[in-house]
Amino acid sequence: MEMRLTAMADAFRSQQDDPKLKTVPFEDRFGMLVDIEFSSRKNNRLKRLIKNAGFDQPDASIMDINYTSGRKLNKELIRRLATCEYITEHRNLFITGATGCGKTYMACAFGMEACKQYFNTRYVRLPDLLIDLELDRTDGTYKKYSHAYLERSGFFMGTTVPGRASIMVSIWESVV
Repeated sequence: MEMRLTAMADAFRSQQDDPKLKTVPFEDRFGMLVDIEFSSRKNNRLKRLIKNAGFDQPDASIMDINYTSGRKLNKELIRRLATCEYITEHRNLFITGATGCGKTYMACAFGMEACKQYFNTRYVRLPDLLIDLELDRTDGTYKKYSHAYLERSGFFMGTTVPGRASIMVSIWESVV
């Protein structure tokens, strides 16, 4: 369809085939069609945002975070971060911790919340971010990382290349 109202057109055809809806006033039927099209567009947008984010764990959820006492997670802080207010305040979220503590899950859960609030989100691992930044700095496109990115880091694991360390320090200083 030229107007791209496929959900509305499909719902209209269904309405035509349903004898119960023939008694419903035109305004009500039209309102239902508009609601269906609107919902379809929102759902498609959410699916696209999640797909484009590139999450390792797209099923991660804030609601499923394990708050057992040994993990020392601040439930109130996580609840506040789940509102995505830090994004509207142009702040970044860095998640650090030991191997296996759930950084990937947490990053994906926060990212999913951002997508649900229709923020463009990108899941980036620290090594990939550093490589991209290093390449972008050399070709002059460094500014593309001035947007908010959700990042999961295994912070200074292994040996650090001096150029990458200085990039990370400059990012950290601009964030903190």
